[in-house]
Amino acid sequence: MHMKFYGRTQEIQSLERIRLQSLKSACFTVVVGRRRIGKTSLILESVKGEKFLYLFVSRKTEYLLCADFQKEAMNALGLQIYGEVTRFRDIFQQLLQYATKEHLILIMDEFQDLNQVNPSIFSEIQNLWDQYKDQARIHFIACGSIYSLMMRIFEHNKEPLFGRLTSKMMVKPFPVSILKEILRDHNPGYTAEDLLCFYMLTGGVAKYITLLIESGAFTASQMMDTILLPDSPFLNEGRDLLVSEFGKEYNTYFSILQLIATGKTLQSEIDSIIGKNTGAYLTNLEKEYSLICRNKPIFARPESRKARWSIRDNFLQFWFRFLFPNQSLVEMGKLDMLREYVDKNYDSYSGVILEKYFRDMIAETLPITDIGSYWDNKGEHEIDVVAVNRFEKWALIGEVKRNSSKISLPILEGKAKKIKPLLDGYHITYRALSMEQMDQIE
Repeated sequence: MHMKFYGRTQEIQSLERIRLQSLKSACFTVVVGRRRIGKTSLILESVKGEKFLYLFVSRKTEYLLCADFQKEAMNALGLQIYGEVTRFRDIFQQLLQYATKEHLILIMDEFQDLNQVNPSIFSEIQNLWDQYKDQARIHFIACGSIYSLMMRIFEHNKEPLFGRLTSKMMVKPFPVSILKEILRDHNPGYTAEDLLCFYMLTGGVAKYITLLIESGAFTASQMMDTILLPDSPFLNEGRDLLVSEFGKEYNTYFSILQLIATGKTLQSEIDSIIGKNTGAYLTNLEKEYSLICRNKPIFARPESRKARWSIRDNFLQFWFRFLFPNQSLVEMGKLDMLREYVDKNYDSYSGVILEKYFRDMIAETLPITDIGSYWDNKGEHEIDVVAVNRFEKWALIGEVKRNSSKISLPILEGKAKKIKPLLDGYHITYRALSMEQMDQIE
């Protein structure tokens, strides 16, 4: 079965607005987002019914890539590029010349990989772009998944393509509301457990959602079954996604991500287990790869030393928590043992994910200016959710547990004494947030 296209309304509108603009003048758009997020489907959805040329940059020699691109140009546009073309710039020039006569939508996917094909292609693109952009009617969409590389190519003032962009689009995971819509379409009577598991395993990443839905996994236990099937693409996904990005250092990066996923969130803990200062690795994981983020207690000063690290992506967090440390079980085909292990730890693990779920959901549905959690200098007096509206001076302070009977609001109010002074004059509501509140918070 083929899944319908969900969400992305704003992105489609933006791309359409730029397409109309490109009927008159050259436009250059960059679309960035993690692999599997659905960038390509989004772009292809936005050009439905239009004539366009789609070029995928695979890591081949420039000569072989050009042969592919020549065929594509012929098939999509009927544009004959004669002769034996060995340089990408010759194809690009012909496409720009074509665009001076006819409107062209040109999509280049995994654009950052041109760096591996031949790094000088970027300056050749820039020279030709500058030469033709005044008379070409083209919408050039460069799409890429390695965030750091894409940003360097376009935002580093020493790079040739700096300042050439008309617009930049970050494709993010689907929000909670779209996850609910997808589940509702396929499993109208879904439970809170189904929704939490769906959120925990996909984190709103389009590819993972599609894999689950297409294999008919609409309940929590079906989703777990699907992930742990012998030939499941999920089993090696973390490795498939990251090994080539990390290069030779991948072992150290994987160890750090595994530690963060198991709850070792302070650099001091990570350093002592790995046996060296991991500061530079953590900075890379945050800045270069956008894989982890530094969390500070809400209201903490920017220079606060109390930072805890977390993995941004729900699926990767699950992978580094359960699948990567147990690769030997995967290789021996003992997936039933792995399933038992996951089941045993499921409640405590999904409880932590539930906190993230509520922060995401509240950020999406309530008019707030800030959201986070709180802990004091000793790492105590933890508060799961603090959501604030600075303009209207109100705050929601929440305790998150899977089971509402384990939440005591008087204890929560006691813990909140620490932050009361920072919310002077605010109207404060204390809330118990459990599986029962997953659908709505008034």
